[in-house]
Amino acid sequence: MKILDLGKIIFMSLFIISMNYALPRFALRMGASCADCHIDPDGGGMRTHGGWHYGLRVLPLVSPTQKDKDLTMSPYIGQNIQMGVDYRSQYIYSQQLGKTSFQKMQGSFYINVKVLDKIDIYSNYDFVNATWIGFAIAHILPNDSYIKAGSFVPDYGILLDDHTAYTRGGDLGYLFTTNQRQGLIFDPRYSVTGVELGYNISDFGIFTASVGSPISLNFQSDPTYTASVRFTPVVANKLALMFGGSFSNFQGPLIYTSIPSEHKVNMYGGFLGFGINDFTLIGEYDIAKDYISTGTNSSAQMLEASYTITKGLEAFARYDLFNPNTNVNNDSVRRLVLGCSFYPYSFIEISPEYRFQFQNAQPGLPTPKQDSALLQFHFYY
Repeated sequence: MKILDLGKIIFMSLFIISMNYALPRFALRMGASCADCHIDPDGGGMRTHGGWHYGLRVLPLVSPTQKDKDLTMSPYIGQNIQMGVDYRSQYIYSQQLGKTSFQKMQGSFYINVKVLDKIDIYSNYDFVNATWIGFAIAHILPNDSYIKAGSFVPDYGILLDDHTAYTRGGDLGYLFTTNQRQGLIFDPRYSVTGVELGYNISDFGIFTASVGSPISLNFQSDPTYTASVRFTPVVANKLALMFGGSFSNFQGPLIYTSIPSEHKVNMYGGFLGFGINDFTLIGEYDIAKDYISTGTNSSAQMLEASYTITKGLEAFARYDLFNPNTNVNNDSVRRLVLGCSFYPYSFIEISPEYRFQFQNAQPGLPTPKQDSALLQFHFYY
């Protein structure tokens, strides 16, 4: 493959963000859980009425005023049908290629039908990336716990909205010519068809467990088993905490190749964070046994800090690290992301970012230049 062609693949794939997950810093800042703002208790996708109202009036710099009363706004069609949308595009500069380009990233259309008071049927179709998830969820267990059945993304770790973080999908395997991945398995393409149980341990704790087969493989792969526990207590009305751990057992990381790998992978990790006033800090550490190949351990780390400068504007910084083989020195990749999110008006987000990419040079070769800058546009409802 020509170097320029490889560069184009990297350029177009490095910043894919195809599923819109809840921002954990929002939940920490408000002392809330994912289920408070999203139909899916695991977070992401269509917003509840509370989440929709947060994007309408709480988050933006300028929100509808008294003069806008004549414009009736609602995500509902009738009493039991709700619709929503997320569209993302970006303007990016690649230091490696020395040029800029526009890219469309996400175009998700959501619909939720409340069949009964505690039973919903939910669907999410991304027409940009041609991905689809859909499930029925019934909050019929004690303490508003639920059963979910259908196609969904397993609940593992901190569900960042940026899937290029190495604790999520990373760079989707495009930076390794040996088909190795640069990040963990739960990237935008990964979803399963199966069943999930979510049990609310208390008002600030939830345990989830799921089993399902990867959608794209049908009977070619063994089921994926995933479990997670998360606690989100609030201390003294100002300090919000988040901590927990996750485990997943799945068939090897090369499942997107023509021949699925046959070995099993055990992946487990912990996460924690806190939010106080306008500042939040979250982190995650994961270990994956037999991930790149049998007999090797891989690790991924993420640390993100954010601060609300003023209403509608917040700055953030994230450090990512991925080590494909913990027994080998100098093979890890690292990245520092600096940026801000500006919400000028309801349901509009503009995010400039600069990404410093650090990777050890091969013997006898110069250190590759892989920094990038981007300007993201996000429209949602």
